[in-house]
Amino acid sequence: MIHTTLLPVFISASVLLALSPGPDNLFVVTQSARRGWRSGFILTLGLCTGLVFHTLSVAFGLAALIRGSLPVFTLLKAAGALYLLFLAYRALTSKCGPDDAGGASPAIPPVRLYRRGIVMNITNPKVSLFFLAFLPQFADPESGPLVPQFLLLGLIFIAATLPVFTLLSLIAGHAGGRLRRSERAQRITGRLSALLYIGLALRLALGER
Repeated sequence: MIHTTLLPVFISASVLLALSPGPDNLFVVTQSARRGWRSGFILTLGLCTGLVFHTLSVAFGLAALIRGSLPVFTLLKAAGALYLLFLAYRALTSKCGPDDAGGASPAIPPVRLYRRGIVMNITNPKVSLFFLAFLPQFADPESGPLVPQFLLLGLIFIAATLPVFTLLSLIAGHAGGRLRRSERAQRITGRLSALLYIGLALRLALGER
């Protein structure tokens, strides 16, 4: 099993990584500000479900395949970039009007938000490569089989990420309350969200392994 002395270090690193600006937490913040903290929380659940996929890919070798195969890496990268561009299009064309009660707009069903979080996470091959580089640093072959250790580390990472993203959802959702009561602000945040998605798509498409 994992050395207990390494667990506090791993948990601290996971929390700091969750707080560091990146595609996932920026995605949660923009959606929470635009549609309310519940939407951000549901999206967070989808993103964390995607992390389960990346944990399994490291434990059972898929991440190594992605790292070693340029066609597989390029295919996943292209799929992720196209999906982000699709989200940019939806952000520009969706009509999310003001809400007099100050609540979130029900424009996107929870199931679709949850699915969106999963797809965005698993179509980013850099997350698998990050896990492939990060998790083995805290696993010890002399302490037992590596697969259970990788699975445990992945679950701990998810457990550390979930409350951080949830807190970001609450903060952004509360701060965005006034925005959701203004149709003009909704249009502006929609355009800003679209620019964010386009920027993330370009970053993913132009990035290297």
